Amino acid sequence: DGKYRIHLHYRTQWASVSTKPFTTAGLAFDMPVKKLGIGIQVMNFRAGAGNYNELSALISLSYDLASKTNMHHLAVGVQAGMIQKSVSGDKLIFGNQYDALNGGGFNTDISSGEVFKSANYVLPGLNAGFLYYFAKSNARLNPFFGFSAFNLTQPKQSFLANESPLPMRFFTHGGIRINLNERIQLLPKVIYMKQLDNQEITASLLFHYFLKDANTFLILGPSFRLHDAAILEADNKKAGYTLRVSYDFNTSPLKSVTYYKGGFEISLTYQAGKPKISPASNCPRL
Repeated sequence: DGKYRIHLHYRTQWASVSTKPFTTAGLAFDMPVKKLGIGIQVMNFRAGAGNYNELSALISLSYDLASKTNMHHLAVGVQAGMIQKSVSGDKLIFGNQYDALNGGGFNTDISSGEVFKSANYVLPGLNAGFLYYFAKSNARLNPFFGFSAFNLTQPKQSFLANESPLPMRFFTHGGIRINLNERIQLLPKVIYMKQLDNQEITASLLFHYFLKDANTFLILGPSFRLHDAAILEADNKKAGYTLRVSYDFNTSPLKSVTYYKGGFEISLTYQAGKPKISPASNCPRL
């Protein structure tokens, strides 16, 4: 509903068990052009002592198909761009570098036997998806459902001599906004992701409270990532700004080492052109 939107995102994870925590940073911009949506997304991921880094820059294009009553919407979109990956092979330690002398330890003077073909390479990224949502503003229930597929071309990747395709990742999500009254909403939602034999399920229940005099939405609620984490999230949406903070409490078997410490995440979104917030928003809050 706005003229444009800017989103900033940052996450840090495993600071309790890693000398170099895993970090995620993101910057995104998007805007509507009639029934089209155009945008760009830049993400950077860094993980571990080997300075593994992934930088992606993707351009997106979407189209909104709406019914004559404007209550039913089907948005379809594609995303394309480049992904750059790098690693510092000399900072990695391998099992065959373990030396049992003097009480045992890793000796980096021993050859790892690993031959890096390239410590830096670029590959294409292509993703696509759709989202259906029911946008009747005075309805008691506003359901939504979406599906996306990532790495559609399965580009070949490798730091070593042998190459392997980047597997497709499938993302399914859905939920329903329950409008209890003009100030209070509940938002239960579920996310399911799958990539080869790896899968992840996250369920959330968010509570929305609208402060009419302050023109502010307060959002709070828990999420649970199956066999991995319990997450608590808090949001403040005022005028064109949305500030969101969350923390992952580790619940996997790793908790005996992490002491339940997981990941901290914060984001800030600015939407220009519509400072007045309405509790009867058309789009689902994903």
